[in-house]
Amino acid sequence: MTRVLVTGAGGPAGVAVIRSLLKRREVTVFAADMDGWASGLYLVPAAQRRLVEPGRSPEFVNGVAALVAADRIDVVVSTVDVELPPLAARRNDLGAVLAAPSIETLEVTLDKFLLAERCAPLLRTPTTALLTAESVARDWEFPVIVKPRRGAGSRGVRIVADRAALEAIPLDESLIVQELLPGEEYSVDVIADARSHVIAAVPRTRTRVDSGVSIAGRTVHDEGLQSTAVAVAEAIGLTGVANVQLRRDRAGIPALLEVNPRFPGALPLTIAAGVDMPSLALDLALGVELPESLDFVDLATVRFLEDVFVDPAEVLVSEHAAHGAEDG
Repeated sequence: MTRVLVTGAGGPAGVAVIRSLLKRREVTVFAADMDGWASGLYLVPAAQRRLVEPGRSPEFVNGVAALVAADRIDVVVSTVDVELPPLAARRNDLGAVLAAPSIETLEVTLDKFLLAERCAPLLRTPTTALLTAESVARDWEFPVIVKPRRGAGSRGVRIVADRAALEAIPLDESLIVQELLPGEEYSVDVIADARSHVIAAVPRTRTRVDSGVSIAGRTVHDEGLQSTAVAVAEAIGLTGVANVQLRRDRAGIPALLEVNPRFPGALPLTIAAGVDMPSLALDLALGVELPESLDFVDLATVRFLEDVFVDPAEVLVSEHAAHGAEDG
């Protein structure tokens, strides 16, 4: 039996990964979260539920390594942005295989300015600059976007209507100014093998979005979207799974918005369309050769709230409860 620890069990991505891996009879899934109320914990038997420190805690990685040793874990799968860099930086200390991109890939993708610099020579990217006096003085076409260099879920993103409004924002190199792209937005779920060869790129529309997560949409076969996502994956040296967010410019050309180097919240649609990325990522971590390429079917989805009922005595007690999925 292969023993897998999935962290971030309270988020939609964590739930999707757990459900995918539970379908494999040779896999024992351990679910972990910093919050004992995380719903994904209760998809596995009580003996396989674990609490961890928040991803920003200096004790987070040590705690995961201790779980790996105690539970004889073979593969660790993190579904939380803030957990990925500390885990990847100490990949060799975990005692298990980490199913995540390299620390070099993470450093580029989690910094939107570095990402734009890396990809601009290879594909359409919006004009992007740090929020400095020099960049504010540039000849922007308004409105523009101002957002944090780091962060996810549209937090801190604002539309700036004109130059006066841009000049009123305090200069801050932790923020970027970016060309506003007017077209439709897409998410492309991508998986690349150990050679950074992309075996599948599955574009999805974001027809309905709630708290940054797509709750309705459909897969689409579109060569422009797929080839752009593949170019992004190659530029960042992706190994494993990432979510590439694209938006069309005024000419209808797909342009890069950002990359989430983890499993996306709307992953169930990609799985149902025929590309089971959690299962493929596990095979990759175990050294199993992946197919050269995989196609998908056109499929639509709508999402709904689902309840998991447990005995109150089963709920794990955590001092970190209700601090949000982004913390671990």
